[in-house]
Amino acid sequence: MELHIIDMYSDILNVYGDIGNLQTLKQRCEWRDINTNITRFTKDKDINLDVENTDIILIGGGSDYGQSIVSQHLLNQRNELQEFIDDNGVILTICGSYQMFGNLYLDANKNKIPCLELLDIETISEKDRFISNIVLENNLGLNPETIVGFENHGGRTYHDYDTLGEVKVGFGNNNEDGKEGLVYKNFIGTYLHGPLLPKNPHITDKLISEALKRKYDIDTLKPLDDTIELNAHKKIVNRLLENK
Repeated sequence: MELHIIDMYSDILNVYGDIGNLQTLKQRCEWRDINTNITRFTKDKDINLDVENTDIILIGGGSDYGQSIVSQHLLNQRNELQEFIDDNGVILTICGSYQMFGNLYLDANKNKIPCLELLDIETISEKDRFISNIVLENNLGLNPETIVGFENHGGRTYHDYDTLGEVKVGFGNNNEDGKEGLVYKNFIGTYLHGPLLPKNPHITDKLISEALKRKYDIDTLKPLDDTIELNAHKKIVNRLLENK
């Protein structure tokens, strides 16, 4: 089995080491003897976004400046990304890239940053930022039930889609509704850095599983011994909840 992963703009959108999400996906696939074919996609490379032969797309987070650099180039991929989402392609977007899939994004100076307008999301940034370690109770039915990460964003994001989880510690989408992230088909948007996937192996396996099910006739993933990873995850969760 093989998965084709597209790593988009990690040379620009890599706040708090979001490239670690790619490294974690690759490693957990290798441990299961799943080959990974990785394409680096960025604005300075003259290649087209080939979603027909793609299984997972990763886009990290960036500052408003970083978003402004990639925004027009990303807009040129709008039709391909729409096709990929509609066809249940697996996408993980972090922070700034999560915002850019929406209909509206206003930066802290209330300047409008171009968006893909693929999902009904609105984000309005303020001068003060939400900065915190964060714990969620996940809405994906996964074990463990918690998700941990780190958030640092000025954006307040609003939508009516399913969410990644309920906020137990931290701020989430907007610090108003107690929700974090967005889940639509196999698209996940979230403010969680950390990076996200090394801290949450169950989320990594969710992405791998959905990508494989879309491509092959399989029901379950080969289990891994995650004793170390889950003990570390549990320790972080307990510490954050105790200090809440």
